[in-house]
Amino acid sequence: MTDVTLYVVRHGQTYYNIYNKLQGWSNSPLTEKGILDAQRAGDRLKNVTFKTAYCSDTTRAEQTARTILTANEAHSATDVTVSPLFREQFYGYYEGANMDETWYVAGAPHGLPTFKAIVNQYDIGTAKDFLKAADPFHDAENNEEYWTRWDQALDTIRHDSRLEDGDNVLLVSHGNTLLSLMERYGDGAYDLTERPKNGSLTKLALTPADVQVISYNE
Repeated sequence: MTDVTLYVVRHGQTYYNIYNKLQGWSNSPLTEKGILDAQRAGDRLKNVTFKTAYCSDTTRAEQTARTILTANEAHSATDVTVSPLFREQFYGYYEGANMDETWYVAGAPHGLPTFKAIVNQYDIGTAKDFLKAADPFHDAENNEEYWTRWDQALDTIRHDSRLEDGDNVLLVSHGNTLLSLMERYGDGAYDLTERPKNGSLTKLALTPADVQVISYNE
C-alpha cells in the first residue's frame, strides 16, 4: 500500500443537475456547460502527472475523466479505470425524482423537511438512512451500505500495484460523494449543506490507513 495524492474532480454539469433531480446510479448527459466544466478541469490539471485515473461507470464521470486525460500534457496515464465501486449514492425508488420533494418525504416524518435541515440536525449519514427508510422498496443505500462500497473503492486505489509513494491519481466523482468524504475526513471544517461545484477540484492525501483533506471544492 502506498501514500498518494487524489485529485478528485466532480463531473461536469448534467441535465439532471439543471432539473434538480437526484442522480445517483441513473444517468443523464453532460450539458454544453458540463462539457466546458470538464475541459476547464482538464486545462487546470494539464501539467499534473497522473499515474492512474479512476471514475464510476456512469457516462458523466467517464466523459469528464477522459476529457481531462486528453488535455493532459504531463505524460500521464492515457486510460481510466472504470468501476461501479466509485458510483454516487444509490437513491433507489427516488432515482430521477425531484431533490427537494424527495428530501421532504425522507425528512418530514422526523420534523426536518429539507436536506439542509437533516444535515444541520444530524449529518449526511443520517440523511442516507432516512431516505432508505422512506423508499417503499428500501433499495436506496443507507450509510453503512454506502461506506462498505466506498471503503472497497478506496482500497482498490491503495492496492493498485502501478502506484508508488508520492504518485498523483485522478478520481472523477460525484456531488454527494464529495460531501460524504468531507463529512468523514474533513474534521468539521466544511459546510456540508452546500454542494460542490461541477468541475471543481478537491485534493486528498490517501494513506494506507487514512484519508486527509488537503483542499476542497476549489
